[in-house]
Amino acid sequence: MKKNFKLYTAILSIGVLTGCAPDMDGDFQAEKGTADFSTYIAVGNSLTAGYADGGLYLEGQQVAFPNLIAEQLASVGGGEFTSPFFSREQENGSGYLQLIALDQGNPVTEPVTDKLALRGQNDQGGPLYTKHLEPIQNLGVPGMRLDLAMVPGVGSTLGNPFFERLLPDEVASATRYIDFAAGHDHTFFSFWLGNNDVLGYATNGAVSRPDDPTTRLISVPEFEGAYRTFIEALTVKSQKGVVATIPDVTAVPFFNTVTTALLNAAVEEASGGQANTVYIATKTGAREASTDDLFILTFPSDLLAQPNQQGIPYGLHPANPIEDHYVLDSDEVKEVAARVKQLNAKIMEIAEENDLAVADVYAFLNKVKTGYVYNGIAISSAYITGNAFSLDGIHLTPIGNAIVANLFIDAINKQYKADVPKIDITSYRGIKYPNN
Repeated sequence: MKKNFKLYTAILSIGVLTGCAPDMDGDFQAEKGTADFSTYIAVGNSLTAGYADGGLYLEGQQVAFPNLIAEQLASVGGGEFTSPFFSREQENGSGYLQLIALDQGNPVTEPVTDKLALRGQNDQGGPLYTKHLEPIQNLGVPGMRLDLAMVPGVGSTLGNPFFERLLPDEVASATRYIDFAAGHDHTFFSFWLGNNDVLGYATNGAVSRPDDPTTRLISVPEFEGAYRTFIEALTVKSQKGVVATIPDVTAVPFFNTVTTALLNAAVEEASGGQANTVYIATKTGAREASTDDLFILTFPSDLLAQPNQQGIPYGLHPANPIEDHYVLDSDEVKEVAARVKQLNAKIMEIAEENDLAVADVYAFLNKVKTGYVYNGIAISSAYITGNAFSLDGIHLTPIGNAIVANLFIDAINKQYKADVPKIDITSYRGIKYPNN
């Protein structure tokens, strides 16, 4: 019989914080400064697209941070900004997770599977989503990596169904994301790619699978070459823009919710004190898990203590340790952190060379990790209660999107001597609780 260990603690005791709108000077005058915002495009991955709660759906698309930025840019000459929204009839898009209960403080989620935007399956058995071929300015594609943005072949094993839905059938298999994005007429752009070139490796426990290019860790030279090429394509007519740094991927709830201490405590309770230590597999062999090891949010806790063919309980003995892809061990944490810093140095360098604004999301998320109060609302990287991150532990809530949009606006205002108005984040929600 499987044991289902509870790995979360005390999130039921949620205090409701109310905040007031940010102080606005009655004499405030919006100014565009030295930038031309008349045709703004947003280039990026799932964060740009509004992906949240493990899926892409209409409500998340509507509050994607570029959409919020575009609303503010309208006061300084910004023009029409459209997104590839799912229809109301198919508003749940790819499907997503919803919180249905809190069981003694532990979240219970279930997938939303109605009103999906599916039209069939591709050759690999993956989903094909309802096409959206109308003109758009939000070009965010969930799952897009910087390296894969240079590769044609949406219909191949490198294919991305979220990208495929934006392309006519006759060009889908031969179009590169860089050409798709740079081919849009624009006077201003936001650019946030590179996250997935580290995140895919990290969320797979620093295990790079040869059959899955989304799990590899990009090298610094490859990143620099691709980044320069993309920025050159977006600035060919001397357009201005804002780029974002790559966050410390280990700062998100996906890596900070299922902890070694919780696993050890769960094992001790379930075993009646017979065991109190879990073991992990690393690239140098099995060992006891330490507080510096980071388990993924989706770790299937019911595997713990299940015996293998030799009768050795899973995770409780070095001969049957928790598998490498479920944990980012301390050495891998250092590897990922070092690579993010190296890539961010290149982003800063290329942005300076091209006189682009920089939204330092890396610094922002490190601030979020320790927790702070923003316009009267407590923000942290805590799962469920931290307000900034959605149920998948990686992507943003509506409040998180509003805060990130303000981060981009701050960078724009500083670089281009503009006065683009900020967003009142109290108008947006965090996690949607049951019956809300």
